[in-house]
Amino acid sequence: MSEKEKDTNILIDEESAGVIKIADDVIASIVGLAVTEVDGVSKLTGGVSRDIIAKLGKNSLANGVRVLIEGQLIKVDISIVVKFGYNILEVSREIQEKVKSTLLTMTGLECKSVNVRVSNVDFGE
Repeated sequence: MSEKEKDTNILIDEESAGVIKIADDVIASIVGLAVTEVDGVSKLTGGVSRDIIAKLGKNSLANGVRVLIEGQLIKVDISIVVKFGYNILEVSREIQEKVKSTLLTMTGLECKSVNVRVSNVDFGE
């Protein structure tokens, strides 16, 4: 198995005529986009803010996101910077719910856990 194939999630649909593979990077990008849509998130620790996502492209959304796939279940670790004035626990809980629902909607896969690490607070300029 090539290195590229090791980094894919394999979904088997019993009713279809083949195998569906979703790369870890795709899942990480979906997670990154979901996180940046939560109010109170300044950026993923990887350095991507909402303002520069369009300029950098979707691959940058995976910064600050680690995905672990176990069969049909996904575990996600996210590292973020929270805007000053927002409740860190509320923002973190909203991230967890947003990531779980977005992954279920877009991939049909259940997210077993979403671990949020707040690495800093953005006090603005």
